[in-house]
Amino acid sequence: MSILEIGFLAFIFCIVFGFALAGLRMAGTTPIKGRLDAVGATVDTAATGPSPWMTQVVELAKPIAKLSLPDDAAETSVVRARFMNAGFRHPWAPIIFFAAKTFLSLGLPLAVFFGLSISSSTFGSNSLLMYVLGAAAVGYYLPNIILKNLTQRRQREIFESFPDALDLLTVCVEAGLGMDAALARVANEIGLKSRILSDELNLVTLELRAGSTKEKALRGLAMRTGVEDVDALVAMLIQAERFGTSISASLRVQSEQLRTKRRQRAEEQAAKIALKLLFPLIFFIFPSLLVVLMGPAFIQIYRVLLPTFSGSN
Repeated sequence: MSILEIGFLAFIFCIVFGFALAGLRMAGTTPIKGRLDAVGATVDTAATGPSPWMTQVVELAKPIAKLSLPDDAAETSVVRARFMNAGFRHPWAPIIFFAAKTFLSLGLPLAVFFGLSISSSTFGSNSLLMYVLGAAAVGYYLPNIILKNLTQRRQREIFESFPDALDLLTVCVEAGLGMDAALARVANEIGLKSRILSDELNLVTLELRAGSTKEKALRGLAMRTGVEDVDALVAMLIQAERFGTSISASLRVQSEQLRTKRRQRAEEQAAKIALKLLFPLIFFIFPSLLVVLMGPAFIQIYRVLLPTFSGSN
């Protein structure tokens, strides 16, 4: 067995052992949780903070994350906003992200290099370099793609549920509730449809109860969601409070605009269906129909006409 084969097997063993250890830590229970389970109580892990195994993972990931973690304060704030838009509010989320990014950028090329080196197929230096660079690019950009996908899914859910929440907020304000009480009521009711929007509105109410100003709490909501409609609502509420205009009338106009925008977006998606079906029809469905419909005719032509032409010659 060559040195490359031994190194590749050791690398695979370390990866498998690490995933197995992480799975055991995730499946394991802490002493406090074990005692609560013994007496029939439940513990909310999100409320008690990160688990001990996650703390250990963060401590191990810090040296690796420093290789790609930005040092500039402006870039750090932008990265923090990206994670908040994706729903990750923990301070260790950027550390895990950049550690995974560094590990994949270095681990995937090494795995590809060892795998191609011990394989029976022969690769030239240019081909091997291309595969290694391709694996490095995949490992570097894969976390960004996953984070972007999570952010888009979260923002889409907020966008689809926000008009309903705005209608409930309009009804509560017109019924005589204050803005703080209306936000708390809407946060409880909208949880049946969108848990994400309910958590964001509950966080706004908690900030208001903690003594934060309404403008700061609302701007925090717009920053955490990253949705344009939420930003427009926040600007409208702040202006209505400053100039003393009717909040209920402003909410009704805003809800009507959001409902129209959602309907127009649905009509836009419906109008794109014909264009999206064009290529599958041309390349997959039409050839199959052609074979089914014209196949027997071609067989008959082959059986009848070809012997006739061959006999005439």
